[in-house]
Amino acid sequence: MFLFENTEIAFKYKSSNDLSRSYFIFKYLLSGYISIVGRKIIKFFLLLNVPIKWFIKPLIFRQFCGGESISECEFIVKKLAEYNVKSILDYSIEAKSKISEIDETFKETLKTIELSSKNENISFAVFKPSAFASIECLEAISDGKISTEINQQFQNFVNKVEQLCNTACQLNVRLLIDAEDFSFQSAVDSVVLEMMKKYNKEKVVVFNTLQMYRHDRLEYLNKLIEKAITDKFHLGIKLVRGAYMERERERANKYCYPSPICSSKNETDISFNNAVEICVKNLNIINLFCGTHNEESCMKLVNLMADNNIAPNNNKIFFSQLYGMSDNISFNLASQGYNVAKYIPYGPVNEVIPYLLRRAEENTSIKGQQGRELQLVTKEIKRRKAHKII
Repeated sequence: MFLFENTEIAFKYKSSNDLSRSYFIFKYLLSGYISIVGRKIIKFFLLLNVPIKWFIKPLIFRQFCGGESISECEFIVKKLAEYNVKSILDYSIEAKSKISEIDETFKETLKTIELSSKNENISFAVFKPSAFASIECLEAISDGKISTEINQQFQNFVNKVEQLCNTACQLNVRLLIDAEDFSFQSAVDSVVLEMMKKYNKEKVVVFNTLQMYRHDRLEYLNKLIEKAITDKFHLGIKLVRGAYMERERERANKYCYPSPICSSKNETDISFNNAVEICVKNLNIINLFCGTHNEESCMKLVNLMADNNIAPNNNKIFFSQLYGMSDNISFNLASQGYNVAKYIPYGPVNEVIPYLLRRAEENTSIKGQQGRELQLVTKEIKRRKAHKII
């Protein structure tokens, strides 16, 4: 068994200047009170259209994003590949409502699929469903409130998802479909299920994302397995804990329905780890994409693979973390031969700022995350100084 403490391996791809920037970000910009105030100031500046790119790009953007365009990401993709870490390019702009803007995002997503087919270091393509349909439309479908206009919008959404899945299938690219809010996830689930039935007959192309902080997802996973066995198709399962916990609880309270979220972090951890175990047991019909920054969950999967004589490089299992976070997990796993892919967000700085604000919030809200990142960066800086490594 190996540990995730080896910072030499974790940060070998970073220069000492990069480490100093990371230290500054995790020590000051993402620490408690400063992070909260900073996020409010940035949001205020955005409302007033105050230029902030000069400040954001060399610091937070560079830490968590690959660039403003696909071409700008190429350096990072190549760099990660030197250490056996694959990449996933994630066009991370906020959802748009205008048809022209939706079409632009659609074209960009197609480009990432095409690039993945040509570049062996880009292991998956990905998209967020709400990039191609309004939240109002997806909520209405989820609630069964279907008007002629809503139905037309939804069909346009389905057509775009179909085109992306078909392109991915033709080009032999695996496609991750991200999770959304509880209020409209059922509409997304229904479409993704149909795509899996159609395109996952012989191999896994389409992946659905299960947020395991939802207490109904284990049951849903088991039902998916039953359907896959009955209808003879394969499942692509991306497991995450979840990104909208506070928002989900607030919405449930506001609209007076039971919260869909597990009652505690421990309950979420148990749910996630149980899902990992279920997927490994059903690897004959499942490809597992394990998206987590939790060291315990990663070790659980490592141990399950060993117990079941599954080779580290088995192409049915991938570990994944966000670019700029948990390098101790990603690079130590990759150094041991496990399949690892970094999610690399990209897009124009001003368009990606909402994503960066969520990352900042995530680092301060996940217990110990920001402190853990700072601890590891500090350890590596001290190691390099002790060994006189510039």
